[in-house]
Amino acid sequence: MKQLFTGLCLWCLCQGLALAAPAEVQGLRLWAAPDHTRVVFDISDPLSHKMFSLHNPERLVIDIPNAIAAAGLAIPDKRVGIVKGVRTGKRGKGQLRLVLDLTQAVRPHSFTLKPGGQHGHRLVVDLHDPAVKQQPVAQSSAQGRPAGRKTKQLRDLVIAIDAGHGGEDPGATGRGGTREKDVVLSIARKLAALIEREPGMRPVLTRQGDYYIGLRQRINKARQQNADLFISIHADGFRDRRVQGSSVYVLSRRGASSEMARWLAEKENAADLAGGVSLDDKDQLLAEVLLDLSQTAAIEASVDVAGNMFQELRRLGKTHKKSVQKAGFVVLKSPDIPSVLVETAFITNPTEERKLRDKRHQQALARAMFSGILRYFATHQPPGTHVVAREYTIKRGDTLGHIAQHYQVSLNSLKGYNGLKSNRLRIGQTLRIPPAGI
Repeated sequence: MKQLFTGLCLWCLCQGLALAAPAEVQGLRLWAAPDHTRVVFDISDPLSHKMFSLHNPERLVIDIPNAIAAAGLAIPDKRVGIVKGVRTGKRGKGQLRLVLDLTQAVRPHSFTLKPGGQHGHRLVVDLHDPAVKQQPVAQSSAQGRPAGRKTKQLRDLVIAIDAGHGGEDPGATGRGGTREKDVVLSIARKLAALIEREPGMRPVLTRQGDYYIGLRQRINKARQQNADLFISIHADGFRDRRVQGSSVYVLSRRGASSEMARWLAEKENAADLAGGVSLDDKDQLLAEVLLDLSQTAAIEASVDVAGNMFQELRRLGKTHKKSVQKAGFVVLKSPDIPSVLVETAFITNPTEERKLRDKRHQQALARAMFSGILRYFATHQPPGTHVVAREYTIKRGDTLGHIAQHYQVSLNSLKGYNGLKSNRLRIGQTLRIPPAGI
């Protein structure tokens, strides 16, 4: 009897497995970035899959065993990035075939994600251009960081602006539906516009649209552009909607130590640079010393920048903490670029969510960060760069109005910046020119 019962149990188990409901592909989203296209399939359950490419015309085929496409699966009817169409079909033995029609050959990379945030299980397929060689962060610095510093001509200060999240990753979401990825991109663009207007400075956006970029890719982009400062912009979220205020972060010592270990472990496989010095031919002790010096200088500079920025944000409104905070955020881990992360507000706080949606408040946040940048570089100017703190010596015939017009600043800001009570000038007098936009 016991053997019969056991046999029945096994038979029932096998039948249950055989009759298990197939996984369902429930949704489809596409995101186009400058260097790749991401395809995200929403799926009901974890699944396995196989991929292969077909040519003439270019296609990527994804076969999923024991799966079906949902009846209401929406297929995009227009090209997104390098994907010009998506087709679904049934194969033998309950297999689902997904076909991506492409505009060119690709280097595909796929992975699955567990439920997180507002999304359930997902199958993610990234389509990269095979002609674009991907390089680790360390190697990217070898492409021009030292050489770019030794030119005789003065260069612009380069400010890398990183709008957090993007694409498949919306970041925090407010009760009113405001998405972090959208507001921080808007603020980043406004900050970039202020920097663009300032002579001697040049902005670089790590992302310019609604697409996802890996955290270390963000560092990579900044280092490729020889950035003098990296600013990552975010909007905090918390389960308690009463929590509010902005915050400014720099890299913690613990985060710096873990990053040093990572760089040192890779130094034999890549031309790693720290402050313009290659580590690949150095012994362990010397490499540690060089990297520690570079990291220490970058962190000290980060603290100074963050302090200036924090003071400007305090003038604008409430801050969450009373001082600059330290954390191990990945985007702060560049060993030779001062890096700051700004949490502009708590998007989960209804009042602050409304402010974050307001274009005027976004501009005020951008202006506060910009003022902090200018105040830092006014006393910490990198060698070989244009002077940020501009000055003008009065000549015969000069007027305040003409000077203000020439430098594209307002007359009131020019007077206020120099403490002038009247429009009267004297020949030989030196005026400090305020930053554009202030």
